[in-house]
Amino acid sequence: MGSSATNQQKIVITGVGAITCMGLDAPSAWAAMRDGVSGITPLEGELFAKYEGQWSAHVAGQVKDWNAGDHLDPREAKRLDRSAQFGMAAVDQAVKMAGIDFSAMEPERAGVAFGTGVGGISTIEDGHSILLERGPKRLGPLTVPKLMVNATAGNVSISYGLRGPATAMATACASSGNAIGEALETMRRGRTDVMIAGGTEAAITPLCVGAFQAMKALSGNKEPTKASRPFDADRDGFVLAEGAAAFVLETEAHARARGATILAELAGWAASADAYHITAPDEAGRGARQAMTWALEDAGLKPQDIGYINAHGTSTPLGDSAEVAAVLEVFGDHARKSKGGTLLMSSTKSVHGHALGASGAVELIGCIHALREGLVPPTINLDNPEGHFDIDLVPNEVRKAPIRYAMNNTFGFGGHNVSLIAGRYDG
Repeated sequence: MGSSATNQQKIVITGVGAITCMGLDAPSAWAAMRDGVSGITPLEGELFAKYEGQWSAHVAGQVKDWNAGDHLDPREAKRLDRSAQFGMAAVDQAVKMAGIDFSAMEPERAGVAFGTGVGGISTIEDGHSILLERGPKRLGPLTVPKLMVNATAGNVSISYGLRGPATAMATACASSGNAIGEALETMRRGRTDVMIAGGTEAAITPLCVGAFQAMKALSGNKEPTKASRPFDADRDGFVLAEGAAAFVLETEAHARARGATILAELAGWAASADAYHITAPDEAGRGARQAMTWALEDAGLKPQDIGYINAHGTSTPLGDSAEVAAVLEVFGDHARKSKGGTLLMSSTKSVHGHALGASGAVELIGCIHALREGLVPPTINLDNPEGHFDIDLVPNEVRKAPIRYAMNNTFGFGGHNVSLIAGRYDG
């Protein structure tokens, strides 16, 4: 977990970028979250068609109209797996928004921390097919650098000449939250002034969809815009998605010295483990509870200081219930609608699905805009909430609510839990 933020300088966010099923930039992602416009579409692809009739999952959050050469140097794009293409494109957007010139600073004072759950899975699947059909001598020389989990982190470091720490996090669906937290920690230690952080995923492949399907983790709903329904009594599993989101983090002093526009403060974070089961969450939410509690301590905040939680909220029966139980335990009457609690919690996965290791980064975009605009994105498809979910889950429509701090939860297979806290920056 993080260490106490007391007497430490602020870490702020100055740039944001995104590639998602909601659009190919961060403004598109936020607009869809805010307006409750689903990016989920029918599952498409040649290999999915090949096994027609064998899929119980029918929809996904697929990135549409993707041509990597439109976002990256076409020659470099060919050297990257789809997951790293997404990550690099999101980073490019974030760096441009931040207006930062890395050549004007000491290269050792800037680094990168990027997360992914499965990395270059398309490259792995393609390579395996080549091996079986044509033999090992037909494998390409770029197979390893394309499939590596650290491919995005390494390529970002090389592309921008960043000689500070370059770290890849792989903690399943908590990966990007973990990466952002570790970036924060690196800056707190005084090692760097700037970090690029975020996450990427491109796991809508036959192997991944088939494997999640075998676990009975995916929704079987055939209606794309209705399939992802966190906290709803009729939810039946998550909707797999892909995409990336990236952020430029700076010390407040560094950002102010160069006249940067500061979007939000990254106020605290924490990580914990369930130590319970390799895929199922602790039903009592003990690990999630610990991460949220430690994150509040790390940020120097009380539960009532949090106005909004962007929930992990995947739309699985067990996961949603465990998270609600943990939130009610940590936030008490501040969270309980029946007690007049004012805490708002929603799951934007209802709009964009579950992008695994990229999910926390994508959802942090919603937190930042909620803080800046005083608008809390809704949980769409929440037509029949579970009766014991005694929290205002912002059903179906955006809510006006000036908030000072927002929490972002990401939990992953293996029992990984990460909570981030972002704060409105008032200068």
